[in-house]
Amino acid sequence: MALNWFKKKKDKATQQKATSKPDEEAAGAPQVDDMADEAIHEPEAPVDGEVIEPQAPTERGNKLPISQEKTAPAPSPADDTPAEKKGKGLFTRLKSGLSKTRKILTTDIDDLFLGKKLVDEDMLEELEELLITADMGVRTTMDIMERIAGKRSRIAGAKELKAVLKEEILAYFEALPAPMPEAATKPHVVMVVGVNGVGKTTTIGKLAAHESRHGKKVLIAAADTFRAAAIEQIAIWAERAGADFVRHKDHADPAAVAFDGVDAAISRGTDIVFVDTAGRLHTKVNLMEEIKKIQRTLTKRLPEAPHEVLLVLDATTGQNALSQAKMFNEALGVTGIALTKLDGTAKGGIVVSICSSLNIPLKYIGVGESVEDLQAFDPKQFVEALF
Repeated sequence: MALNWFKKKKDKATQQKATSKPDEEAAGAPQVDDMADEAIHEPEAPVDGEVIEPQAPTERGNKLPISQEKTAPAPSPADDTPAEKKGKGLFTRLKSGLSKTRKILTTDIDDLFLGKKLVDEDMLEELEELLITADMGVRTTMDIMERIAGKRSRIAGAKELKAVLKEEILAYFEALPAPMPEAATKPHVVMVVGVNGVGKTTTIGKLAAHESRHGKKVLIAAADTFRAAAIEQIAIWAERAGADFVRHKDHADPAAVAFDGVDAAISRGTDIVFVDTAGRLHTKVNLMEEIKKIQRTLTKRLPEAPHEVLLVLDATTGQNALSQAKMFNEALGVTGIALTKLDGTAKGGIVVSICSSLNIPLKYIGVGESVEDLQAFDPKQFVEALF
């Protein structure tokens, strides 16, 4: 059936002279960061650099001792919630964020049964095309279709078909391993990685705010020392989240910042450390080696660290996000995934594709701009919100 679908798409493209490109090409490859030209050295101990000691949360209006350069402010956790979302629960936010994907799946599945009562071969082919369009991936779609074909006798309408789809999708999520537990000793160190533009800095800021609200003492290490204004941006998030903050000078050794961040966290009794890292292309070997160096340096200071390697992916890049996850996992051993910008795409099926292809827990999903819109991934709620 997949072959028929691709032939059908090819014929349509020929007739209409379509000029559109696949999603992953349209999204474009991220730009290589300034680290591309940096030589990689691994000293026995991190190099010296200017360190701003972690500070206690400041009152509104006070400034952290950061560079005076003007930067674009990060979204404020207190003020960035859209008016229509204020007061709504987590499930309502999730459902709203997945509205584009749900519109495709729900409306088109209902349309499949117009004038029909039984599931036939034509309907199965249309459903297959629908799932691929939602970016569930060819292999995942074929697996789902094979199981649905075996259950067609119990499908008498759109409602029953949606129920079967929910069962099959949920099965992928339930097969995933449990997320890494929090470290028994302090601090719990989370190294956050990903390519440029996926929302690493924003994700760290939101996670820091979540942890602070639950009474945890948080520290952020600004190990993205090469991107312009990266340190200033994460400093704003740290201040708003009430988190301690460690930085070096611009273009300092990122591994040294990570080392000093954990060192400061140990001395201050910090509960959790988030290590921000520079964005890098997953296909550039020298840049991946640089992030491995950060990982090794963390282990030198705290043998169990990093306790988590959190990979941030952009849902709008579609199947390209899957290839990024595979490369980062091979290099670093990713322990969890945060999938952002699900509210900006109609291809929410990428969540199913990632979970079915990789044995990595999906920890967080982003369905909006506010702090509350970065949610811990709940498989059952996600599936209910999808249909």
